[in-house]
Amino acid sequence: MSRRVKLPGADELFRPTKDGDQPPGKARQLRPVDDAAPQPEQADTDGAAPEAAPDPDADGKQRSSGRVRHDEKMTVYITADELFELESARLALRRDHQVAVDRGRLVREAVSIALADLADRGGDSDIADRLAAK
Repeated sequence: MSRRVKLPGADELFRPTKDGDQPPGKARQLRPVDDAAPQPEQADTDGAAPEAAPDPDADGKQRSSGRVRHDEKMTVYITADELFELESARLALRRDHQVAVDRGRLVREAVSIALADLADRGGDSDIADRLAAK
């Protein structure tokens, strides 16, 4: 009796699956994970996909995009202390409030709150006061 193990070949590894008959290398479209996140819309008549805008809440305020695939990227540099505070806040949300979020989503929510406050209160907003003080 042979002690060799038979491993699957490339044809078996890259065969079409039940979910879809996509050829290898063709990426599958990702769907939003969060039920409250906006659902993907149909493409415009010219074939371009519409930009995903956050849906307004029941009170008409814009909310953050939540857990969806983001097409744009922005790099922000923060200090080690700010990163420590951000990570501490993330862990506190998880520990004390059973809200598991990543740092990116936490930052997007905070930015959304600050921008909504600016839109509502203008120069009296917290973000305007803090930026004017520096």
